[in-house]
Order: sequence, then C-alpha cells, then structure tokens
Amino acid sequence: MDYKVLYRKYRPTDFSSIIGQDYMISILRNSIKNNKISHAYIFSGPRGTGKTSTAKVFAKAINCLNPTENGPCLNCESCKSFQENADIIEIDAASNNGVDEIREIINNIKLAPAYSKYKVYIIDEVHMLSTSAFNALLLTLEEPPKHVVFILATTNIEAVPITILSRCQRFDFHKISLKDIIKRLEYVVQSENINITKDALEEIAYISDGGMRDALSILDQLSSNNKEVTINEVIAHFGSVSNKQINDLYNNILNNKVNDFVSMMDNFKNLAIDYKLLIKKILEKIETEAIKSKKDSNYQGLAYETLKDMAFALASISNYVNININPYLLIQITLLNYFPGNNPTPKETTSKLETPQPVANKIELPQENIPSPQPKVTSPPIDKKLAELIEIRINNCFCGATKENLQQVRSYWPDFIASFSDKKVLNLIIDSNIAAASDKIIIITNPIDGTVNLINKELAKIGLEFNEKFNTSYKFIALTDRTWQQERQKYINNLKNKIAYTYIEETPEEKSKEEQASSIDNIEKVALDIFDKDKIEIE
Repeated sequence: MDYKVLYRKYRPTDFSSIIGQDYMISILRNSIKNNKISHAYIFSGPRGTGKTSTAKVFAKAINCLNPTENGPCLNCESCKSFQENADIIEIDAASNNGVDEIREIINNIKLAPAYSKYKVYIIDEVHMLSTSAFNALLLTLEEPPKHVVFILATTNIEAVPITILSRCQRFDFHKISLKDIIKRLEYVVQSENINITKDALEEIAYISDGGMRDALSILDQLSSNNKEVTINEVIAHFGSVSNKQINDLYNNILNNKVNDFVSMMDNFKNLAIDYKLLIKKILEKIETEAIKSKKDSNYQGLAYETLKDMAFALASISNYVNININPYLLIQITLLNYFPGNNPTPKETTSKLETPQPVANKIELPQENIPSPQPKVTSPPIDKKLAELIEIRINNCFCGATKENLQQVRSYWPDFIASFSDKKVLNLIIDSNIAAASDKIIIITNPIDGTVNLINKELAKIGLEFNEKFNTSYKFIALTDRTWQQERQKYINNLKNKIAYTYIEETPEEKSKEEQASSIDNIEKVALDIFDKDKIEIE
C-alpha cells in the first residue's frame, strides 16, 4: 500500500512546481513578499488546473518560518508538519454544504492558531453550499479575525453569490496549455522510467483538455502494465482519435472515397468516441488546411470557402443534438455534403447556405463587394402567440433590467434548482443560465432550440414555483443563446442611439393562459393537502 498515484505523488509543493498559472502565482508571491495577505481568496476554474494545490502551497507559504521566492521553504518545522497542522482546515463543500458546518467554522475562528501565524480554511467546491450556508459564511467574511484566511475554490463561479465574490480576491485559473502539460508529463515519465511513445504522450495531453490531474491519471492507468504505451493504446482505452485518422478522414472527403469515409465513421461510432472530441479534432484539421490554402499558392486541398462552410456546419451540430438523435448521424450527413460526387449541391440546405463544391483552390477574378455567405441556423417554428409573448417579455425585461436584479436572481437560482419538484421540467432548466432580469421578467437561455421551446411551454409552472419559494412575482421567458446575443446587441445599439424601451402590457389571452395553468397547479396543491394523493386526479 506504499504506492501513491501519480497525480498525488507529483502534486505541487511550492510555487515553482505549479504548472500553467504564472500570472496568478506571481501575484501570490508578491503578496507574501510585501506582507499583504488578504483575509479571503476565491480560486475558480476548470477541474485539474491547480486550484486546491495552489491553495495548499499558499497556506503553507504564509505560515512558513523562512519563506522563499518559491513560497514555502519546505524545511522549517511549519512546512514539515503541514499535513498534520490543526490550523489548516480543509472542507469539501460538496459533502459538507449545510449551515451547521459553517456555524462550526464561525465558532472556531475566534480561537487563535495553535501552532501557526494564520489559521487557514480551504473550502473546496464552495458553490455547493446551500443558500443558508452562504448567508452564514457572508457574515464571517465580512469581518474575520486578523489571524484567519479563507481560500475558496470552485469549478462553477457563476453559482457563487456576488455578495461572497465581492469580499474575496478573485483568481481565475485557466486550462493548462498543451505545451505545458507535455513538458510536465515528460518530466514525470523520465522520473518514473515509463516507456511511452512521443505521439502517445501528446495524445494524453490533448484528451486531458487542459487538466494536469486528468493527464497524470491517464498516464498512471496506461503505464500500469509495464509495457510500452503507444498511441493505439491511448485511443483504445480512452475513446480518442489520432491525427492520422483525422488526416485520413479529410483525404477521403477530398478524394471522394465515400465507402472508406463511411467505414471510418462506423468505426468511430462503435468505439464510442466522444462526438465532441471528434468535431473538435476535425475543426482543428480544417483550421490547418484553411491556413495552408491562404499561404500556399500551389495548395491542392479543399477551397477556403468550402472549409469555412464545413467548419460552421460542424460547429452548429451541437445545437441539434439531444437524447433522441445520434450525433454521428448528423456529423456523417454534414460531411457527406462536401464530397464532390456527381450531383449538383442543392441550392437550399438546412443551414440555408449555398455550399461551394469542394474543389481545389483556383485563381479567381476579384468581385465587387460581394459578401461571403454567413452561416445561419434555422430554429424550429414556434407558435405565433408564443413568439409575440417572447418579444413582449424581452422588451419588458429591458425596460427595467439591472445588474442588481440579475445578481439577485442568480443567487436564488442554485437553491431553486435544488428544490424544484417537477423532475421532467428540471431536466430542461438545469443546464440553462440566467441572462437578464428586471423586477418583473427573468430571461433564461439554453444552447438547444428544442429545449428552449419545451421550457417556454412550462413557463407557468416555473414561475409559480419560483415565486412561491422566494415570495416574488416574476414571469419567465426562454431564449436560445444565439437569439439572446442578437437581442443583447440590439439593446446595446438602441442605448447608443437613445431609443428608449417602454413597457408593453401582455394581451389578455396570453395572461389568462399562464393564470389558468397557475390556477390548476394551485388546485392540485390544495387537493393534495386535503385528499390522499394516490386517489385524486385533476382533469
């Protein structure tokens, strides 16, 4: 049991061993050097990017008896006893998210550190705290004792109330670059005498998607059999796609090899390759080819316009994927559209673009101000009355939208999601975001058109439960991310042009539809309070 997994064995011990976060580390170094230690910090960013490791190194450094340029000296009594130090308290908010845990912190912070200069509380996944726990923590962050430092870490900064954020120094950790991950993996491979090919190492770095911990975990798993780790093993075990396969896929399109292309797509599907990873790698190949087409006058690949259209078509696929549609079907149909073939490309496609034939670049005469076709993704048709309601509520939201309203609603949202009763509707709104809010209207957004349409059919239920929970009187409307960006830009343009928004009354038909639904929900609630819920049916 002496074996320690690689991501734990090579966890950073000082600032010099923290990878890919140079800017944040330089600020923390200077704060120690100048003895300007804040009472609260919040580290946000994707998983595996060094948030908790940095928090531990910083906690060790501010209590070190002989701090150095790299933070802790690692040799003094404080550094050596860090793991057993009672003044360093780590809390996982995912499993300790109640108000009682925070109250216990409040009671303990009054006590001076037993062994150290600072008592440090590291709260991981802080966004998981309940609303009442956040409120209790807020009081503590307001005026903590001088000997206490809070370090909060989160992968979902949007779920942390603004009142908490405003009392912390914020550090945004970014995905670690491919180059930095490869460099670190090479160091680990050399230290551990792991036999691995260069392309396999690069593929591990690629599929780790900016997370050092994930990269080390993958390397650890693949190297356990003491054999040489090759690119094929990485692909077989982790559903990846090699650069060679992507090149072959592109060449099949270029050379009109439909059968080989279909066989490759079937193979990807059978291996359960993550479709998002496949699209990402194809887009990177398209980018490479597009740059070549502009730099090399003798380039013999697909024309730049074709590559551009292909990129937009692939990028739009995620808007149509849901649990009922196989993403590989969409990818395959999209790419088949760019095979030369013998039939002319239809003038009207699902994206309403006139798709150029994928032929090699040729010299073209200059044209007079003819704009390139812009990708446009059509949304499913919606009910006329609903379309009118959407326009009215967007307008009415912009009439009184404020940052304070938005922050307030966003602070309510996690608690609302956690307690929402209808699981079917919950599945629709759980991945949605709050985009804007006035004192009357809340706009929520979702990237998928179909999901937005389904949400808009449940507005009454969402509004009723939200308003009952928080004693408010909001009305909701849902938009796609794309529509929201358009409306937001329109709003900005109107402000610049001093075009004012005026409140519009909703029509009686639209109001009565929601009120009727709300009334039914209230009838059900009252009836269930009086009768046996298994023996009642509302018609």
